[in-house]
Amino acid sequence: MEIVIMVIAGFLLDCLIGDPRQIPHPIRFIGLLIDRGEKTLRAIFPKSKNGETAGGIFLNLIVLAASFFIPFFLLKGLYHIHPWLGFAVETFFCCQIFAARSLKQESMRVYGYVKKEDLPNSRKYLSWIVGRDTENLNFRQITKAVVETVAENASDGVIAPMLFMMIGGAPLGFLYKGVNTLDSMVGYKNEKYIHFGKFSAIIDDIFNFIPARITGISMVIAAFFTGFDGKGAFRIFIRDRHNHASPNSANPESACAGALRIQLAGDAWYFGKLYKKKTIGDDIRPVEADDIPRAIRLMYGASILCLSVFAAIRVILVVIL
Repeated sequence: MEIVIMVIAGFLLDCLIGDPRQIPHPIRFIGLLIDRGEKTLRAIFPKSKNGETAGGIFLNLIVLAASFFIPFFLLKGLYHIHPWLGFAVETFFCCQIFAARSLKQESMRVYGYVKKEDLPNSRKYLSWIVGRDTENLNFRQITKAVVETVAENASDGVIAPMLFMMIGGAPLGFLYKGVNTLDSMVGYKNEKYIHFGKFSAIIDDIFNFIPARITGISMVIAAFFTGFDGKGAFRIFIRDRHNHASPNSANPESACAGALRIQLAGDAWYFGKLYKKKTIGDDIRPVEADDIPRAIRLMYGASILCLSVFAAIRVILVVIL
């Protein structure tokens, strides 16, 4: 029961305060460990396909072990000092693991510049939240990129960590964030990371397989009570949920595209190279700036739905077992 209370409280705290800049964020330390670890392992392992693959596997072992065991033993010590101290710190950790408010803030910052028709700043701040090249995007493409990011990160930044925390508290949540951060930093298919980051990408796909589908389904359901096209969300989700190189990303993106009655995805540039990508959704109407806050509303609706369902399942299992 304590885990349910901590996760709910953590989600509410994230909605209220997000990530205060004056407090060091644990994910930054994970990112620093990945950066230092990559440099060290590249220097140790041979610069060959097998050498880089092995280095990438070792990086995962180091980062994921640290991501789980450091908070696990820290919390164990704090609970030993006093149960309420451990409870308070773990609740705050849960808040830090969630990324709903930061996703909203960064997306709405881009939205503000798009509404002002400030193309340079729209591109600049979009580059902070996406991996694609942004320097040549127009306002419509920028808006599409933000909506896609909100949809995908509804899973990666909110619902997936929520699921893992409901199972194993903050330590399992940090383990997931370690997986997710590894993929975001080294899980690329470009020349530099095709071998070194391959294992990170595979592990991320495995960890996100179930959460991405839960997110897609929850977005379909949420569309009905957040004022969007629920039937369209269901239709596009069923039809286009495989229209992506990733086995997971198109699940929330297809539900979001159907709910908003717009078309997402399509070709995009990454690291100066054009990648041909299938489209998701029907081009019923043009994408517009206001689709960004709409996608955020859908994300929150799906998140609250999942929080309620996950909490209920956890409570029922505790009572039964």
